[in-house]
Amino acid sequence: MSKVLIVEDSLTDKEILTLCLRDRGITVLTAKSAEEAFDQIKSHRFDLIILDVVLPDRSGFEICRELKEDTNTKQVPVIMCSTKGTEMDKFWGLKQGADAYLAKPIDQDELMQAVNQLVNA
Repeated sequence: MSKVLIVEDSLTDKEILTLCLRDRGITVLTAKSAEEAFDQIKSHRFDLIILDVVLPDRSGFEICRELKEDTNTKQVPVIMCSTKGTEMDKFWGLKQGADAYLAKPIDQDELMQAVNQLVNA
């Protein structure tokens, strides 16, 4: 069974993502800040991280870059999800190392397609 970390400070978005993944048998843990995310990452091995761009303590772009530079987490796929959905935002997210970039509101079918592609790769 896959284990996913959702880093999202919006309660509504976090619930939507969590329910979508849990309905498909995926174990989900959550964090609402970079600090919480890194605490979770130290305690668990994740198959995937879903990361918001706008967080209270740090940018999701910074977090993604740090994850991809760390030998312990660089192999973990990252899906960035954000209301920042322009082509430039997507380009920048992928340039930071994200494996996929989805604009909010999240299309659940698109999310699951990306999850399945990255977790089973």
